[in-house]
Amino acid sequence: MKRIIGALYIIISAASFGTLAIFGRLAYAEGIDTFTLLFLRFTFSAILMSALLIIRREKLPAGRTLLLLLIGMGAIGYVGQSFTYLSAIKYASAGLVALLLYLYPTIVAVLSVIFLKEKLTSIKIAALISATLGAMLTADPQGGQWLGVVFALASAIIYSIYIIVGDGVMKQVSALPSSTIIFTAAGFVYAILTAVNKPHWPATSSGWLVVIGIAVIATVIPVTTFLAGLKLIGATNAAMLSTLEPVVTVILAAWLFNESLPPLSLLGGGLILAAVIMLTRGELRQEMTET
Repeated sequence: MKRIIGALYIIISAASFGTLAIFGRLAYAEGIDTFTLLFLRFTFSAILMSALLIIRREKLPAGRTLLLLLIGMGAIGYVGQSFTYLSAIKYASAGLVALLLYLYPTIVAVLSVIFLKEKLTSIKIAALISATLGAMLTADPQGGQWLGVVFALASAIIYSIYIIVGDGVMKQVSALPSSTIIFTAAGFVYAILTAVNKPHWPATSSGWLVVIGIAVIATVIPVTTFLAGLKLIGATNAAMLSTLEPVVTVILAAWLFNESLPPLSLLGGGLILAAVIMLTRGELRQEMTET
């Protein structure tokens, strides 16, 4: 059951991450700027995770190398990915940026074969093609400047490296303490950036509720479950199952903001769901073979 549980963790993570764009739109409507939002997101998440560590009496990971890797995942991985992603949106359409970002499952698959010695089975290859094509159709890309393309590709590459590094790190530590260090490192970097650019705090109670929602629903839950799932099913499977995220975002946007659901987006969502089903059945079949 471990591999199926791992797949479920990633599905929960993708669904939770899918709420980030919705919460982000609400936060910007409250007048919160990007740096302040990311500072509050990671700082609140770090505080919450630290409280859970104390309650569960879990200790932080030991070992200098491991700590440095986790700090790097937060201070370089998350900060770099979020910075390049937000920069890309300034120079290219959100659809084009999303399309280029969701090249990361393919990048992760290649890096996994090279560095982690993973084998790409026929099921994984079919699921990868289905998930990538589904993300392309769901993204609804439009035009953009070349600088936006560069930033979007950089975001995909940084996130891919984050996943590969995380695959190795999670073999040595559990999701709770690792997430705590990652959030703390990212929060520290964004604290500096927020101070330099001057903060724009939420002006209303609803604004603070949105920030709390981002911290809990769109950060703590998805990051923790992603790392837990990554530990059980590996980098390639985790990356491909994560393509469920834009499907959730599109559905929520249609429900909450009355945005239309074009036929191509529906087809793309169907292809992503097909990839999820293929991978989940493949994990179940592999676990039955192992037992």
